[in-house]
Amino acid sequence: MRRFLQSDLFYSFRYSPVAIVSFVIIVFIILTAIFADLIAPNNPFDPASLNLMNGFTPPMQANDFTGETFLMGTDDQGRDLFSTILYGLRISLFVGVMAVMLAMLLGVMLGLVAGFVGGWIDSFIMRFADIQMTFPSILVAMLIYGVAKGILPPEVRYEMSIAVLIMSIGLSEWVPFARTVRGSTLVEKEKEYIIAAKMVGLSRYQIMIRHILPNVLSPVLVIATITFALAIIAEATLSFLGVGVPTTKPSLGTLIRIGQDFLFSGEWWILFFPAVTLLAFALSINLFGDWLRDTLNPKLK
Repeated sequence: MRRFLQSDLFYSFRYSPVAIVSFVIIVFIILTAIFADLIAPNNPFDPASLNLMNGFTPPMQANDFTGETFLMGTDDQGRDLFSTILYGLRISLFVGVMAVMLAMLLGVMLGLVAGFVGGWIDSFIMRFADIQMTFPSILVAMLIYGVAKGILPPEVRYEMSIAVLIMSIGLSEWVPFARTVRGSTLVEKEKEYIIAAKMVGLSRYQIMIRHILPNVLSPVLVIATITFALAIIAEATLSFLGVGVPTTKPSLGTLIRIGQDFLFSGEWWILFFPAVTLLAFALSINLFGDWLRDTLNPKLK
């Protein structure tokens, strides 16, 4: 801990207001989602706690029928919007984290193999990555989602919807990891310690995992940070389009889609608060990722 406090990374963090504010917002949102059971006034997904008479209650105004007041108002079903956003954040964060882990695992392994082995394997992996990069990632995710849902039996599609969504986003975001790791691997494999490892008889697998992999992970952290924001936005976009999280387990994207239906009828808060939460979270992650990239890249110092 003391070593970290004396590091250049922490020194740069202390004197970067943007990084500090972004980090505080990220931590605050994550903690509120994790402890939603303790913070939220009620469970919006518990039918027993809902009262349709509370529907369309404006923020900080007493309901005409029940007299109850809600911090961010309620939606058409009488659900407390503040509680709904907290529980929706849980789903968005879970999908984002798992999708980034899948993309990182797949991209790092493929990039490591492509850079170290080379030959036709390298050409095949990189040409496939080039082809995928010609399409917007959201379209790739929608294609994978549609194919996976079509393959699954109808009786398990609902239960597997979140898993399919994670797989769709993860498989659409692996390319930046693979290209970055491949480039770093091409540099590392020509260094003296790798030549020495080959001379003592270590296998390709041992060299890649024990020696090269730890030395190519620095840029992966930055890419993972930025990809996390992209995964959150992709999940929200897919849910907004109705092909993501089921409506019974709404995420931020689902809440935004629901709020759009009532935007022009005067119930602006149903759309506004989920959209602002998504914007603040994604923007904070991107700003923090940019700072992390500039700090860890010695060429930018």
